[in-house]
Amino acid sequence: MISLKREREEDLDDDDNEDGVTAKVGRGRVVEDRRSRHCPYLDTINRSVLDFDFEKLCSISLSHINVYACLICGKYFQGRGLKSHAYTHSVQFTHHVFLNLHTLKFYCLPDNYEIIDSSLEDITYVLKPTFTKQHISGLDKQGKLYRAYDGTTYLPGIVGLNNIKANDYANVVLQAFSNVPPLRNYFLEEENYRGIRRPPGDIMFLLVQRFGELMRKLWNPRNFKAHVSPHEMLQAVVLCSKKNFQITKQGDAVDFMTWFLNALHGALGGTKKKPSIITKAFQGSMRIFSKKLPHPDLPPEEKEALLVTEEYQEQMSESTFLFLTLDLPTAPLYKDEKEQLIIPQVPLFNILAKFNGSTEKEYKTYKENFLKRFQLTKLPPYLIFCIKRFTKNNFFVEKNPTIVNFPITNVDLREYLTEEAQVTEKNTTYDLVANVVHDGKPTEGAYRIHVLHHGTGKWYEMQDLQVTDILPQMITLSEAYIQIWKRQGSGDTNNHTGV
Repeated sequence: MISLKREREEDLDDDDNEDGVTAKVGRGRVVEDRRSRHCPYLDTINRSVLDFDFEKLCSISLSHINVYACLICGKYFQGRGLKSHAYTHSVQFTHHVFLNLHTLKFYCLPDNYEIIDSSLEDITYVLKPTFTKQHISGLDKQGKLYRAYDGTTYLPGIVGLNNIKANDYANVVLQAFSNVPPLRNYFLEEENYRGIRRPPGDIMFLLVQRFGELMRKLWNPRNFKAHVSPHEMLQAVVLCSKKNFQITKQGDAVDFMTWFLNALHGALGGTKKKPSIITKAFQGSMRIFSKKLPHPDLPPEEKEALLVTEEYQEQMSESTFLFLTLDLPTAPLYKDEKEQLIIPQVPLFNILAKFNGSTEKEYKTYKENFLKRFQLTKLPPYLIFCIKRFTKNNFFVEKNPTIVNFPITNVDLREYLTEEAQVTEKNTTYDLVANVVHDGKPTEGAYRIHVLHHGTGKWYEMQDLQVTDILPQMITLSEAYIQIWKRQGSGDTNNHTGV
């Protein structure tokens, strides 16, 4: 009787079942396959070839549907049934252990039974790392080195990003944001944004999902290797930006950062009135005083007559910002005695004077000219500076090599606030946490980034896959392009959803 019952249950086994349920069903009950906990092929798994950073596509059919990873060679194949690519691969190459990349279940092929074994948990964790609130709250309190499967040691968060072809301009921005604690903490916990509803057919939420996945990989303490490929994240960027930003073509880090911040804010349901984690972290506000100028070719009498009319009086408006653009003085063209170009230097506070409320700057449009001055009314917890190094005209892009001299800590911005704001803003002192650098020529240069690891208090330089520690005084000698500053005492950096 027992053998007949077993045969009946074997007949009911569904070899072509594609939904992740592989236990046998007999007479209305689920019976676990006796082989599930005793698979003889687990020692054939090759963790050194496993790489889950790339798009989950079948290597033969290029389909996204029902994709399995072969844990012996690392390739992706579709399906598990008799005529599927995974099944064929298992027979042809005698590779037997597969992982469903969606359900995170393991299978033995061609026998087609689910494998249940706790020794495989490290593989599912690399594919889909998860973080508890307790884990997140301790990220900035320790600097423990972890050992990857390939033997290299690394600090979670201080991990190289692969430059696929020409995407270092995006890598440095992603690295910078992964080291802004409130932003990082928000994206490490998928529950924070899983419930956000988007209109049907809206692809922009893909950006949020991919950024969250990348963040969890960068901070994973159990990685198989000490670097991460941003391939899926960048594919989402190409798609969501309608190919304005490419993997194969060098882009501008400030252009990318501007688009990325606004795209994330919108995808998270943020509007001008409704905040998101982006505006909570980075948004400040300012007053803009603008005065229209008469055309320079007009006779002096006409200019004087126009200046007293209402149209040419100073107007004041309020505006929010996610970053501040700092203008560099024009670089001199003269050389020294050895025919070497002199690289000029300027103190950070000189270029910050743009926001002191009295420095006027002329802005030219196609038809009209304006004089503008700026004054800050609210400072954000994390302040981004973009140092304007590039000037574009119809013919070429010019780069200003001026070195900005800045302290790493204790930059006080109180004098750039309005009198009212100076009363309400209690803390106006900032410390540097990230510094993006552009080296080389304007159109063919390379990017690198300096980041502060909060747990150790040490600075690290990252350029693609290279990660090295760096002395703080060396940071100020670089051609800084984007900087992120953290306000001192801006609350608990481990706050999950706010700042």
